[in-house]
Amino acid sequence: MLTAIHPKLPMRDKIITKNYYVNQLGFEECGDYVDYLILQKDGIEIHFFEFKALDPKENYGQVYVRTDEIESLYQSLVNKKVKIHPNAPLQIKAWGQKEFSLLDPDNNLLTFGQEV
Repeated sequence: MLTAIHPKLPMRDKIITKNYYVNQLGFEECGDYVDYLILQKDGIEIHFFEFKALDPKENYGQVYVRTDEIESLYQSLVNKKVKIHPNAPLQIKAWGQKEFSLLDPDNNLLTFGQEV
C-alpha cells in the first residue's frame, strides 16, 4: 500500500535552498546531510539533492502541492514579498482548481492548488 510521496528536487546551494524554504515558505528542516536536504511543512516533505552544475534555465523540476487554505497561503506569501510566478498568480483554472505558482532559487516550479 502506498502511503506518501516525497519529491526530490535539485539544488545548487544547500544554504540558499534552506533559507528560501524555511524563511520564505515556512518549512522546517528535518534532515541535513552532506549533499542532501529534507524539509517539511504541514505533513509534506520535499527532498533536495545537491547538483552544483545545475543550469536553472534548463531545470524542469516541478511539484504540485494540494492545500485546503489556498487563499490564506497565497496572502501570507504575498505579505512576505515572496515572488509569485508572473504567469501564475492565484486564479481558477479550467480543470476546477484554484492555483498559483512560484519558482524557487533553482527554478523548481512549485504549484499550489485547491479544488474549487
